[in-house]
Amino acid sequence: MFPAPLVTFLLVVLFSMIVVRIGTKALEKTGLSHDVAAFQALSAFTGVGFTTSEAEYVVNHPVRRRIIKWLMLLGSAGLTSAIASLVLTFVGNTPGEMATNGVGLLLGLGALYLFSRSHLLDKLLGKFIEWASTRWTRVKIIDYEHVLGLSRGYGISIIRVRPGCWLDGKTLKEAKLREEGVMVLGVYRQTPQGEVYIGAPKPDFRIRAGDRLVCYGPEEVLEKLPERIRGPRGDLEHAIAVAKHKIREIVEEEEAEEAEKAGVVGGLEAPTTRQRGGELAA
Repeated sequence: MFPAPLVTFLLVVLFSMIVVRIGTKALEKTGLSHDVAAFQALSAFTGVGFTTSEAEYVVNHPVRRRIIKWLMLLGSAGLTSAIASLVLTFVGNTPGEMATNGVGLLLGLGALYLFSRSHLLDKLLGKFIEWASTRWTRVKIIDYEHVLGLSRGYGISIIRVRPGCWLDGKTLKEAKLREEGVMVLGVYRQTPQGEVYIGAPKPDFRIRAGDRLVCYGPEEVLEKLPERIRGPRGDLEHAIAVAKHKIREIVEEEEAEEAEKAGVVGGLEAPTTRQRGGELAA
């Protein structure tokens, strides 16, 4: 039988893990990537490391600021209780009891770690957050991962244009990134007055070295695009990316047709790829 302080400690750790997971999922629903959301949620809960450049970006958003506030409040109580319970687990015990408590602590933490890796838990928490936001708040939660197909090979990335980059000096029309399946959603540009943001830039917008392009498209293309250099080699890489995108479009259309046929057989109406992608490509 484990002592009460050890059980209390494990319960506090379980509570803390669930709170951080809820905070992570809530931040993800506001548009943050999983890595950024997880780091900011853990930072706010523990009160350690919440001084990154991303922190200002997070707290300037009213919904994210509210989530961070609750994580800080709950974290201040949870960590104090955990430390106190952990100390009481080992203080005043015999060496044998301390060894037994240590083994129990390791087993308990191991079980909690496995629990924290559960994908089912993620799905349940995501549904709970959507339900709670609808019932108790006026906040409109959007599942950006589903809307943008981030789990289907697509992603959003910020690409910094360096001198000599294939994009440097080109207009968006000349770059023809759309032929590779890449859309430029916005541009961060340094000016004498500071950094400005240009949303939905027009085709005649000319890219300059130092710009940071907010791009949406296939992850494999976004990863290689910043390394593409100006000249024949860069043009060849562009042509290859265009050919791959045409193949990707064919595959996606075939998958959509199969899904549509399956929907008809099952009495369901399945949206086609053109319908699903039209909202993003418009």
